[in-house]
Amino acid sequence: MSRLTVDQGNWAALGQLASEIRRLVFIEEQNVPKHEEWDGRDDDSLHFLAWHDQEAMGTARLLPDGHIGRVAVLPHGRGLGIGQALMHAAIDAAGKAGHPRVELAAQTHALAFYQRLGFEPFGSEFVDAGIPHFHMRLPLSD
Repeated sequence: MSRLTVDQGNWAALGQLASEIRRLVFIEEQNVPKHEEWDGRDDDSLHFLAWHDQEAMGTARLLPDGHIGRVAVLPHGRGLGIGQALMHAAIDAAGKAGHPRVELAAQTHALAFYQRLGFEPFGSEFVDAGIPHFHMRLPLSD
C-alpha cells in the first residue's frame, strides 16, 4: 500500500526539493518563464512538500496574505491524491493562521479540481505566464 505524507516548513527546509518540482512542472512542462516562476516570495511563504512512497512528488505554498500558489505535482504522481493532500494541508494551515478565507489563481484546466475542494471562481478569466486562469476563493469561517 502506498503512503502519502505532506511536510510543511520554510523555504530553507523544503526549497531544494520544492524548487525542482516547480522547475519541472512550470518551467519545463508548461513553459512558464523563469523570471515569472521565481517571484521572490518564497522566503516569506509557508511551503508544503508531498511525498508518495518516499518520493517528493508535489509542492504548494501559502503566502502570508492567505493566497495558495505554486501547486505542482509531477506528471507520474497525478491522480494519486497528491494535489488534494497538498491543498488540505495549505487550507488547514491558513485556518490555523487565522485567515478568514484562502484565495488562489487557478489555471482554467484545473477549475474542477479546486471546485471539488469547495473553491468558487470570481471575476473574469485572465492570462498569467501565457496560461488562462481564474481567481478562486474558499471561505474558512462564516
